[in-house]
Amino acid sequence: MVARRIAQVLPQLTRAHRRVADHVLAHPLQVATQPIDELAASIGVSVATANRFARALGFEGYATFRAELVRGFEPLLAPVQELRDNLAQPGTVAEVFMAVLDESQRNIGATRRSLDHAACEEAVRRILAARTTAIVGFGASAWLAGLLHHGLESYCPDVRLLAGPAGVSQAARALARRGPEDLLVAMAFPRYLNDTVTLAREARARGVQVLAITDRPSSPLAPLADVVLYAQTGTRYRPNCETGALALVEALSSAVALRAPGAYQTAGKVVDSVAPWLHGGPGRQAQVLPNPSTKRSR
Repeated sequence: MVARRIAQVLPQLTRAHRRVADHVLAHPLQVATQPIDELAASIGVSVATANRFARALGFEGYATFRAELVRGFEPLLAPVQELRDNLAQPGTVAEVFMAVLDESQRNIGATRRSLDHAACEEAVRRILAARTTAIVGFGASAWLAGLLHHGLESYCPDVRLLAGPAGVSQAARALARRGPEDLLVAMAFPRYLNDTVTLAREARARGVQVLAITDRPSSPLAPLADVVLYAQTGTRYRPNCETGALALVEALSSAVALRAPGAYQTAGKVVDSVAPWLHGGPGRQAQVLPNPSTKRSR
């Protein structure tokens, strides 16, 4: 909408207004987060010029111009604006610690209350029945995907992370070899990355089962999945609070371990395999440093 208005009035704009227009077209998301004084300073024009530019486009002023620019960017801009508002409120570091810990507690509680018990059972059943389980998550979700992989690999025959060094193209090639007996676990939270959504859509088209771990029914992953588990991620300071999602990953991993055939024997084998690398474990002698006070004098 804003770009169309700029194109319509461009021949009538002054040189200063054209500078503002060029900046808006090149950086619409940045401009949508800036108050008028920051915009003017970043371009090198006066606040009055920025206001007159907005009116030249047919808006009442900069506020209505910015509101129109924000339209469509709401999911992206909400965390940025909230952070700006929070930074404007004075507070101590200890208060921030307490606020974030309170948020984490609320998110875990909300995740627990929203659990669909049937979906939990179905998620565990599909993971244990799948010939292969592929896990994909990009951005912050990549860390969560790695933790889920760590939790499942001892109890599932073939579990792989698709977010490798070669990026989404490597993941797409791996999906091309999978079918209805396989499972894709796709993880995405606001702001949802297109790569994860595209891979889930591709998996769905190939008949691969899809388990989505996301935050709400309106998530773009939800309609692509056979089963969805929801984790609450609300926060005042960052795009997402991962605590609820982390707790859900831990719960899913634990449930799979509990239901896996021969879980006790598997756990014992894992302990045996890692024991030599544990501090003080078998096969590792503790290194005792000599005490200088016991050395013989010459």
